[in-house]
Amino acid sequence: MIESGRIVLKIAGREAGKYAVIVEKIDDGFVLITGPKSVTGVKRRKCNIEHIEPTEHRLEIGSKSDDSTVEDSWKSSGLIEKLEIVVPKKRSKVKEAKEAPSGKPKKSSKKKIV
Repeated sequence: MIESGRIVLKIAGREAGKYAVIVEKIDDGFVLITGPKSVTGVKRRKCNIEHIEPTEHRLEIGSKSDDSTVEDSWKSSGLIEKLEIVVPKKRSKVKEAKEAPSGKPKKSSKKKIV
């Protein structure tokens, strides 16, 4: 069941409850997984196999696939809707313009210790 392309559910850690895809089996106890972050919110990382639960679903990905390939596989498979995955929204990169300094020196928040 632990094979490249298998969709798993994270059951431990900060990403518990989120789906990921196994990219590569590292050894008997660890695998390399990815969401990717743009689809499920799971970053590419090494994961203990005791912290994941395999599902019956599988994606067709190549060995050591990059995140864009895995993202395309997710979208073409239709599993995002079937598994009811909430895709994270991208943050807007609009930065507010900083006000120009008024010429007054800033007060230091550090206190002097005497």
